[in-house]
Amino acid sequence: MFNQLEILSDEQSEKLYTIRRYIKNLDSVCIAYSGGVDSTLVASLAFEQLGSKAIAITGISPALATTLREEARRQAKWIGVKHVEIKTSELDQSSYSKNPKDRCFACKKELHKHTTYLSKKLNYKIVLDGVNLDDLKDYRPGIQASKQAGVISPLAKFKVSKQDIRDISRALGFPWWDKPAQPCLSSRFPYGHEITSERLKMVEKAEEYLKECGISEVRVRCQGSTARIEIPQDELKHFFNKYNFSELVQYFSNLGFNCTSLDLEGLVSGKLNR
Repeated sequence: MFNQLEILSDEQSEKLYTIRRYIKNLDSVCIAYSGGVDSTLVASLAFEQLGSKAIAITGISPALATTLREEARRQAKWIGVKHVEIKTSELDQSSYSKNPKDRCFACKKELHKHTTYLSKKLNYKIVLDGVNLDDLKDYRPGIQASKQAGVISPLAKFKVSKQDIRDISRALGFPWWDKPAQPCLSSRFPYGHEITSERLKMVEKAEEYLKECGISEVRVRCQGSTARIEIPQDELKHFFNKYNFSELVQYFSNLGFNCTSLDLEGLVSGKLNR
């Protein structure tokens, strides 16, 4: 058992107990594991309750930033859960690369083609994911693909919110409890703008550059050859005071962007869905 180091509300304690009991009654599970706080909580509780009968699977493609892949590896090792990486090929499909509004459906369909195959091959009975209660309120076509594949979302099932996940993760001593949300790199492109591995790499390197300079949460939106930087609004003043804009613009230009701008609204999760 992961020891509880901090007090939770009665409601959160009940949710944690219910999920633990639910997972314990499963025979064996395969977790679709991205390394985000949501799927990591599911993977942690699955390993806690089922031990070797739980396995975490991460889909690897150009849409997953290298730093996030490395973080997923480190977290899985910290937990102790067996971790397997599988290569996915969503970029080879026009239903994904053309970036339609239901792109995420194609992504999850491709992912769970592999997770369900691997779970059967390795004799793991059920596939779980980290979809939570708040995800159900957003535009998430990938959730439907997961349901069609028979994937179960225990966090959503027992009405666990994003805040619950962070509070529970902190209470259990998980060092990543406050890790910023990091949707896949494809989310940086407006619907209808084609996604390629080359353009994904441009965005990844641009965001890495900004993070290395001290901005922990950032999005670089890519529209054509234009880069639009989004950072939390309360960090805008710091950004203006600290950054050498000539150097930044030159770096982005070397990546292939011919125009670099800063979004004065700040970082807003799900902005493209508006």
